[in-house]
Amino acid sequence: MSNLRVLILTLITMIAFAGNSLLCRFALKNTQIDPASFTTIRILSGAMALLLLLKIRSGSSKISGSWRSAIALFAYAAAFSFAYVTLEAGIGALLLFSAVQVTMIGYGLYSGERLSIKQTLGFILALGGLIWLMLPGVSAPPLLGSLLMICAGISWGIYSLRGRGVGDPASMTAGNFLRAAIPTILLSIIFVQSMRIDKMGVLYAILSGAFASGAGYFIWYMALKGLKATTASIVQLSVPVIAAIGGIIFLSESITVRLLVSSVAILGGIFIVVSEK
Repeated sequence: MSNLRVLILTLITMIAFAGNSLLCRFALKNTQIDPASFTTIRILSGAMALLLLLKIRSGSSKISGSWRSAIALFAYAAAFSFAYVTLEAGIGALLLFSAVQVTMIGYGLYSGERLSIKQTLGFILALGGLIWLMLPGVSAPPLLGSLLMICAGISWGIYSLRGRGVGDPASMTAGNFLRAAIPTILLSIIFVQSMRIDKMGVLYAILSGAFASGAGYFIWYMALKGLKATTASIVQLSVPVIAAIGGIIFLSESITVRLLVSSVAILGGIFIVVSEK
């Protein structure tokens, strides 16, 4: 695979990942759709898109995956949607990405990995930036939304850890999306009294599921074949930045001093940790 192709695939994927935050926030802010319905439509359309892509790729829709991974995927998607009821796109993406990385780094430490002095300082810097972002104040993000997004990040971190080293990650993801559809439908039933659906809300949920999620993950797995593990980790630092820029352009969101400083501390600290591996 040529370097140019890897670059293009990686760029498309990072935009897609950031697009999930923008689409979800825009739908919940500017349409009538509720977070439970958004989650269900997103997961179902993501599953259908992945099955279609598998069929196109190999002529078969054979899937794998597991229920444990599917539950982690569901927990991520549900917490993600409910968090964006109150969070802005850039802050949400930053909290999500931070929680994912801290979860995976923390698991490495639990498994016996050791950080160098430089990595330890980077990890402390990232945690300090996250704590400062969450401290009470006028510019602090809503607490409930922040906690939900951190839970989403932890769930996605667990999902990512469970998916390491699988033979066909696209087939695995398709199977997990299909399994996750069951608890998301149950979630919509639980919140049936607050169900609100309109055409634009459904459209944004389908775009999030089929393109930003399903197709996005499929393209990412193609790009990973040409990326080193460290490069793959570092390049994801761009997702919160892209989401923040998109939030400013499309959602009229603002960047506070607290968000800017926290972003530099969190992303810089994580960069130090993963670049040393």
